[in-house]
Amino acid sequence: MGEFNAAAAEALKVAEAVCGPVDLEEISNRRGSAVWRATGPRGVAGIKLGTGDAAEVTAREASVLDQLPGYTVTAGRFDHGVWYVTPWLAGPSTWEVFRPTRKGGDGRPRALAAAVGLCRAVAALHADGWVHGDLQPQHGVHGEDGTVRLLDFAWSRQLGITPWVTFDGTMVHLTAPELAGRIITGPQPVDTTQAADVYALAGTLWTCVTGTWPLDYEAAGLGRGTSVEKLRKAIATRSVPLSAVTPWPSLQARLRYVLLADADDRPTAAELAGLMEAAAA
Repeated sequence: MGEFNAAAAEALKVAEAVCGPVDLEEISNRRGSAVWRATGPRGVAGIKLGTGDAAEVTAREASVLDQLPGYTVTAGRFDHGVWYVTPWLAGPSTWEVFRPTRKGGDGRPRALAAAVGLCRAVAALHADGWVHGDLQPQHGVHGEDGTVRLLDFAWSRQLGITPWVTFDGTMVHLTAPELAGRIITGPQPVDTTQAADVYALAGTLWTCVTGTWPLDYEAAGLGRGTSVEKLRKAIATRSVPLSAVTPWPSLQARLRYVLLADADDRPTAAELAGLMEAAAA
């Protein structure tokens, strides 16, 4: 905690003003971006610090949170970077909700409801004129009341606004083919799209069902250790087939349709919610 206090004492003061004296638990720390959970007698907050190249990304994410309905954020700068504090979103991630299903247990009704809820959360974001840009299995949080909140808005943008100079992709395994192609060929800055979000949403749900990425890299001769650049090129040219692992055929058939469709033919996130509702648990 001493190192944390030295880095961003003001962030800790903001968290304690809301939560009371807090205990800090480091949740993640990689590539200059670190997240702590601050737990106190009056509540729980999340503290994010960005240093180096991650500083401006963290500032951008704080700006997005400040503009989204339903989110509260306080942000500031310190000598080496940017911090922000926001209420902690309680609940399991989509990945965690699907865990019993992946293990072969009787968790499909809850998982199906979670899939629909995640699609609706993305649809609501899109309806407000935003693109998330980095949907992943861990980026949806499912509350006890059934509401779903999204996380990690570092690569989010409002339609018509490009808040970065260069975009080189987020999770390559969930990058839509047309977006991968634009990253390769440019020009920069590359804009993320709602259609690419829907591809990532379908890929996220596929991964939650199977425990593996939706594309079968081994079948395309792309084994472990293949570079991101080579994977991105294969994705852009649709040289990698979808996985044949289908433990939940009725749900995965709908996801397969989305993952194989051209960008202009993909359903919206709201339409995907309807497709998920029609899947048999």
